[in-house]
Amino acid sequence: MELFEKLTKNAAANKQRIVLPEGLEPRTLTAADRIIAEDLAHIILIGNPDDIKAMASELKLTHLEGATIVDPRDEAVIDRYAPLFYELRKSKGITMEEARLTTANPLYLGCLMVKAGDADGQVAGAMNTTGNVLRAAFQVIKTMPGISVVSGAFIMLLPKGSKFGTNDTMIFADCAVVPNPTAPELAQIAVAAARTARDIAGIEPRVALLSFSTKGSAKSEAVDKVIEATTIAHELAPGLILDGELQADAAIVPSVAQSKAPNSSLSGRANVLVFPNLEVGNIAYKLVQRLGGVQAVGPVLQGLAAPVNDLSRGCFPEDIYKTIIITCNQAIGLKNNK
Repeated sequence: MELFEKLTKNAAANKQRIVLPEGLEPRTLTAADRIIAEDLAHIILIGNPDDIKAMASELKLTHLEGATIVDPRDEAVIDRYAPLFYELRKSKGITMEEARLTTANPLYLGCLMVKAGDADGQVAGAMNTTGNVLRAAFQVIKTMPGISVVSGAFIMLLPKGSKFGTNDTMIFADCAVVPNPTAPELAQIAVAAARTARDIAGIEPRVALLSFSTKGSAKSEAVDKVIEATTIAHELAPGLILDGELQADAAIVPSVAQSKAPNSSLSGRANVLVFPNLEVGNIAYKLVQRLGGVQAVGPVLQGLAAPVNDLSRGCFPEDIYKTIIITCNQAIGLKNNK
């Protein structure tokens, strides 16, 4: 069974409430209409109800009447969620009046709905910058316990019958968010990527922290960072199969691992690759994608206390549809791990 077929079935069997704050964005409405038609999630749209209905009619979308529409200008909505935002941010000097104004921002309102338990996840970014999407998530939802950094993972769908990864799947992180993580941040990225492997890819994670050195074959501050991160990651998740520092071939080729890292718990069968910085990760996933005929799904944001995923402003309705399904599975995974 293909990965997205599995994710879709899981979403359908465990329906989550996904809020879409860009309620007047045509691609978003098209994706939402499909999700509702296929009965995969409960959709919450933020926007003026009359405008949303008019847009749905213009786009000839026939299922959006199944969505819940929340008007950010509704005083009752502001009255419900502004006090929550005030409590979250009053230590930063925010006033109640400022909290009410911010709550009317759909990106913040959606996150507040998730925080309040009225929604399970949010998908945005078709018409907002990554910075704006993440800022609302950081201020309202915050990170999960033990994690202080949000990162981005790609699910790499390898050609069928690949000898790498697990079930023709690997996870690459961080390829999207943190430019130069510290050792503690790198450790947290590794632990979060393992959760992504379980919750979304459905594979048991075997995590490699990558370097240009394998077990002391080179000396450098960059290598020291990966060694330290490996130690911290073991402390954060003692039961996780994880090792570093490893060169890429020692992480994924058993014969090379036997030669370079014979005592590694991975034995050259890593399915989660954690890169030492964003530059390396971003280059690596794009090269593998283009040269290896690999489908890269993501980025999936990881590390937040509840799922919020960011879209490219150049995305297609299909991308939004898949991101909603991924977000559902993240929410299901978080609930199952509580």
